[in-house]
Amino acid sequence: MVEPTPLSQLARSLDLGLHEHVAIVGGGGKTTVLHALGDQLHGSVALTCTTKMGHDQHGGRPVLLSPSVDEVVTATAVSPVMIWKATERQKAFGVPPEWCNLWFRAIDHVVIEADGSRQRPFKAPAEYEPVAPSSVTVMASVIGADALGRVIADQCHRPLRVAALAGCTAYQRLTPQAAATVLLHERGARKELADTGRLAIVITKVADVNRSFVDDLVAALTLMEPGVTVVAVEHHDRVV
Repeated sequence: MVEPTPLSQLARSLDLGLHEHVAIVGGGGKTTVLHALGDQLHGSVALTCTTKMGHDQHGGRPVLLSPSVDEVVTATAVSPVMIWKATERQKAFGVPPEWCNLWFRAIDHVVIEADGSRQRPFKAPAEYEPVAPSSVTVMASVIGADALGRVIADQCHRPLRVAALAGCTAYQRLTPQAAATVLLHERGARKELADTGRLAIVITKVADVNRSFVDDLVAALTLMEPGVTVVAVEHHDRVV
C-alpha cells in the first residue's frame, strides 16, 4: 500500500535539488502544488504561469508584473514572489516561456504552472500545450485521485484526447492502467519535456476511498517505467 506524503514534504519527495526549473502540468491541483513548492524550496524562488490563472491566486506573496531580470533577482532575494505579465479584472496573464529561461539563469528556482485543466482532475494536452520553457528540469504532472475509476467524459479535461491516448472510449472509466498510459505517453504528461529534464507524477486528493486505485496507479507507473518519480499526496480539503 502506498503511504501518502504530507503536502509539506512535497519538494523533498520530488527530490528537488538546489537549482530547479519546475513546470507543473496536468489536472486540478496545480496551483496547490505551485505554492507548496514556493514554501519549501530554499534560496531565491520565482513562481509564475505561462497561461492564465485567477488574479487572486498569488498565495499572499508579493506580485511583480512584467519585471526586468534585475527586479526578479532583487525581489526573490527577500522572499518567493509571484510574477505575471499583466492582470485584468479577474484574470492574471502568464509570461512568455523565454522570460522563465532568463530568470532561471539568474536565480535558484523557477516554478511555473504551464497549462490549464478547468479544475478537472485529469487531462491530456492539446497540440499547443503545455507552454513549457526549454530549460525545464522537472515536469511535474498532476492527477487527482478522484478521477480514477470514474467515467472519462465526466471527469477529464479534453476527454477525447485522454481516451485516444489510453486506447479506449471517452465513455469508459479511467482505470489506473489507462491513466498510467496517458501519463507516460510522449503526447501525454511528458509532452514538450526537454531531453535534459525528468518526469515526475504527483497524485493529489489521496484518501481512503480511492486508496486501492492509487496503489494500482503507482504499480502500473513503476511497472511501465521503472525509476519514474511518483509522489502521492495526502488529501486536503482545498486543492486548486
